Amino acid sequence: MVERPSGGARSRDRASAPPSEDLPFVLPSPLESITSWFPSSSSSSPSPKSPSSYLPQDPVVAAAVSGFAAAGITLLSVCAYRRYAKRIRNSDYVTSGMLDRKRWIRGVVTSVGDGDNFRLFHTPLFYRFPLKLRSIPSTPKELKDETIHIRIAGVDAPEAAHFGNPAQPHSQESLAWLRGTIMGKSMSCQLLRKDQYNRIVAVPYIKRWWWTDRPLPLMMLKDGMAVVYTSGGGEYGPWGLTKMQAIEADAKRQNKGLWAIKKFEHPADYKKRVKAAEEGMVGAGDTAKRQSRGWWASLKSIFGARR
Repeated sequence: MVERPSGGARSRDRASAPPSEDLPFVLPSPLESITSWFPSSSSSSPSPKSPSSYLPQDPVVAAAVSGFAAAGITLLSVCAYRRYAKRIRNSDYVTSGMLDRKRWIRGVVTSVGDGDNFRLFHTPLFYRFPLKLRSIPSTPKELKDETIHIRIAGVDAPEAAHFGNPAQPHSQESLAWLRGTIMGKSMSCQLLRKDQYNRIVAVPYIKRWWWTDRPLPLMMLKDGMAVVYTSGGGEYGPWGLTKMQAIEADAKRQNKGLWAIKKFEHPADYKKRVKAAEEGMVGAGDTAKRQSRGWWASLKSIFGARR
């Protein structure tokens, strides 16, 4: 006789039996569908490497790499210091390499001695905001041998009185204009060459923080405070001789500054005239000395013959 399972046993068997294929299909949630498109970060991404794994493991190689890195950093530091932080004390410290590269420098005008030149105190990195750690000297004693003598390129102002020679007309007006325009101002100068007086011929611009810099040579020509320099070795900056002469002609047409003088003598002609006069005086002095020596020699020969 076969025993039939009880009702409780049949219910337990149905609970433990695998699910039937006839059960309804359950759709996954939208979030599960989207995340299933991307690989799991825990399973696919490699574990991050430690910084030491990028360094050479061989001690000799590591020492060589460290030495080269230290040398490179030192060289870059020296170059950066010389280019941006080292101050140029005066014209003697301006090297031929700086002039060949036509280097730009920034500084503050400390004095104006003539109508076409001035003294510039070089202000490198640590003299300017926001890294201003040094101050600019103010007394003549502190500034002695600490400024660069700048000759403004491309222009020639009327000559002031010096070496016993009289001043040209309008020399004081040009000097006063230049002092009032640049004294104490921050200037940017492109160094070009040295002249026979050890001055640095440069193209200066007046610095303006919120606008383009103002070219000083063009300002002088426009206001009739100087003429275009046409002697040997002239430097005319990025504008060229033609443009500077056009600005000069416009000022002359409007009788500005020195062009209001009826018989104005060009500074180059004035220098030639003064030089010729000086050479004539020297020549006359030498002739007088030779003549006096000739008479003295004649007298000595006469009295010497009598003896």
